[in-house]
Amino acid sequence: MKIFRGIETYSSERGACVTTGTFDGVHIGHRKIISKLNDMAESNNMESVMVTFDPHPRRVLFPDQTGLQLINTLEEKLDLLESTGISTVIVHPFTMEFSRTSALIYVRDLLVNRVGMKKLVIGYDHQFGKNREGSIDQLRELAPLFNFEVDEIPAQEIDDVNISSTKIRHALREGDVHSANSYLGYDFYITGKVVKGQSRGHGLGFPTANILIESSEKIIPAQGVYAVEVVLESGRFKGMANIGVNPTFGEENEQTVEVNIFDFNDDIYGKSIRMSFRKRIRSEMRFDNVDELIQQMQNDKKETLSILA
Repeated sequence: MKIFRGIETYSSERGACVTTGTFDGVHIGHRKIISKLNDMAESNNMESVMVTFDPHPRRVLFPDQTGLQLINTLEEKLDLLESTGISTVIVHPFTMEFSRTSALIYVRDLLVNRVGMKKLVIGYDHQFGKNREGSIDQLRELAPLFNFEVDEIPAQEIDDVNISSTKIRHALREGDVHSANSYLGYDFYITGKVVKGQSRGHGLGFPTANILIESSEKIIPAQGVYAVEVVLESGRFKGMANIGVNPTFGEENEQTVEVNIFDFNDDIYGKSIRMSFRKRIRSEMRFDNVDELIQQMQNDKKETLSILA
């Protein structure tokens, strides 16, 4: 998969089958669009090209709004897109100036003249351009003028699976990773670096790796204990993760993301880690004493092993 940073950097001698949007989550609905794009490109001997944006448009258009979190970081999204078989991804900088680009100029000057678009594949509800003025109806009007075809993914094809990035984010905030994973078509995951924590887990017999999530925009599932799979340089491992403030040890702790990796004793401080969520076992709890906490963690491990078996 080829990656271009900005529409102006892209060039190809072949025509392009294009789709455009944010594609946060690269979920099952997105993959239907990408699959159609790839098939169309192959049958017409063209490039399959996605135009996506960074940062997320809402970050630029509504900078005072807080709370927007994304299913994927840009790096994660690109990794997921590579697995779809798409040939080219253009990551275009989304700025306030770019947001003022009219739908006509976006289609004519950027997609047609710059990218060489011959076919456009979009979802039925796609909107684009200044103030989201562009619509499927306008695209159908522009297509014959600028010599491209529009292929719309009908509502029923996407709505049959009832998926949206917003719905996935809501499921994750509720800790319902099972539903989120079913919408995504893969296990939701986080990536980060292993950093030193309070080392409480060692004293409890459950040493944990604390994960620093480097992107403040990355959504983190609800507080609680989860059955997870961990990928490190040395391989893939089973584990149980805790997201929360460790209330048994005080009231003012900051939220942490930590994982007890089963049958693992290597020093991984400073290493990259990827953690995929399979199921939420329980919410975070405050225990009256450490012995109760240890007993619950032993029960959590048994349930985790059963889930991951």
